[in-house]
Amino acid sequence: MQNSIFDVAGPIMVGPSSSHTAGACKIGQIARALFRGTPTEVTFYLYGSFAQVYQGHATDRALLAGVMKMMTSDSNIKEAFKIAKKNKLAYEFITVEEAPDHHPNTVRIILKNAKRKLSVVGSSIGGGKVTITQINNINIDLEAVFGRFFSLLVGHNNEEDVLNPVYGKLIDWGIPITSKQTISMKKNSLTMLNIEEGYLRLPQVLELEKLPGIQFVRSLTKLLKE
Repeated sequence: MQNSIFDVAGPIMVGPSSSHTAGACKIGQIARALFRGTPTEVTFYLYGSFAQVYQGHATDRALLAGVMKMMTSDSNIKEAFKIAKKNKLAYEFITVEEAPDHHPNTVRIILKNAKRKLSVVGSSIGGGKVTITQINNINIDLEAVFGRFFSLLVGHNNEEDVLNPVYGKLIDWGIPITSKQTISMKKNSLTMLNIEEGYLRLPQVLELEKLPGIQFVRSLTKLLKE
């Protein structure tokens, strides 16, 4: 298999660590995308090596930055604490002894506002990959790649072929899907779409959300407004 420059050099990111910094930021991004709103409070429960080195490797800043929609390459990650204070986002980091079923680089993120609460468990598993293992205490296995792909999270009904119109739109816009993964939860499903080329614009995402059976579409990369 031929390696890409990403496989050799790693993702475009703010360091010092792809696992502890860039991966942490991506987990925060995913949690925020799933929250579907603006949180006023966030708590991070850190496990394993995340708990041991989170301050020295800027894991705390990266997690908070991801929750505030910053990309892994954003130089403002180092100012995440100041930006959170400015945005009136309360935050707390709690270290937890490593549990047997957790990857060493694992965090539970709990997001809250006056209307809702969301719990997301994610791990940075190396090689430019993160995995989400729980959403609101429902066990899942959802993997995302940072640095190389443009990723979309699509929430949708559990109906056959419900995503076909989404695929059709992306084809019409000349945006190829590199990989996809669907996780079925109680009543609904969640699909991660990784797109290697092309960037969606905000109006296109809003158009996708209007399709039958689609509950929400969230981007893990900053969208162009026009």
